[in-house]
Amino acid sequence: MAVTLDWKTGFEIELMAPPGLSRRDLAEATATRVGGTVERFFHPQSEPSAVEGRPVFENLTPGFRVRDGQGVWVASFVDDLTLQRDLDRERAPLAGWRRIVADDGRLLRLVERHCDPEEQGEGTLEPLAALFGTAAQRHEAGMVRVVDERGRSVAIDAPLPGERERPCEIVTAAIERDHEAVLEGCLADARRLGFTVPSEAATHVHFDGGPLCSASAMAGLVEVWTRHGEALKRLVGVNPRCVRLGDWPAALARLTGSEAFRAMDWTQAKAALGGVGLSKYCDLNLTNLLTGRPEKHTVEVRVLPAQLETASLMAAAALFEGMLGWCRDREPGEATPGTLVDLLIRSPIDEHARAHWLDRLRQEATPIGVMRNPYSQG
Repeated sequence: MAVTLDWKTGFEIELMAPPGLSRRDLAEATATRVGGTVERFFHPQSEPSAVEGRPVFENLTPGFRVRDGQGVWVASFVDDLTLQRDLDRERAPLAGWRRIVADDGRLLRLVERHCDPEEQGEGTLEPLAALFGTAAQRHEAGMVRVVDERGRSVAIDAPLPGERERPCEIVTAAIERDHEAVLEGCLADARRLGFTVPSEAATHVHFDGGPLCSASAMAGLVEVWTRHGEALKRLVGVNPRCVRLGDWPAALARLTGSEAFRAMDWTQAKAALGGVGLSKYCDLNLTNLLTGRPEKHTVEVRVLPAQLETASLMAAAALFEGMLGWCRDREPGEATPGTLVDLLIRSPIDEHARAHWLDRLRQEATPIGVMRNPYSQG
């Protein structure tokens, strides 16, 4: 089944390196294939904190960016802190694999700006300490701490524990054409090196948000997902172990269902959407439409299971491309399709993908999904 995507789309595919390899190995394999280079960079993440008064710790972990022979970004290979179960947490840290932690993301932006990501020893934070007029303090177990002139902690550089070099989220550049060929190149590299699908893994697909920047499209998207979201998740086989998913706040449906919202222009609608408490960590992430970052102006679908097979990933992406296309193209006042079959028939979806998903929906009501759920038993 050859599926074509028409939407400008980026993919984030969560995988796990086999013991003894790392995400850098996959980055280097990809760079070799495209005749390019690998550059190390600081990858920002956040994780919950058990320290009272500090709800999260901000992290910088080693990421690896691949550029082709013309210097164009192809993909990045980064950590994802939600991937935990498949790691040996007692394994000793590898030399040169470190993380930088702070309780304020603004401090880590200074690290990104002033420190060298290729510096893999204990001197990484020396430029940060110089900004505060202090010297980095070295402690036992290879930790390095920076404080300000009053002794208050600024950031800590520590060895990366417990096989954290193995998680690998492939983050592709936005793909405008030949999606299947681009994805197959990355996934073939991963399969050849023995990468696997982690327990908690997901695939996130970022669709260019430009075609959806209207009150009508947003209202349609909320209506469609409210009516058919659970069925769509069952259809694609959402990973039940995946974390950082969830519903939109109830205020979103109240807003987009109002006549006042539907009459707004996009500037007004965007301001109204910004007031309902949207979060990144939900089934469909709309926050990137509101941040003003042109490099990530997307609607992000977060419910797809991770995949090593390109055909399954393309079919799932086409399914959601069709759903978003219906939201983009619908006529004012057009009713939301009442069934998932009706949505598939009326959506502008690749014909091979349409036939495939309609066939899946006609099958017996067992766990359904072209993407065989790799987390189910049996």
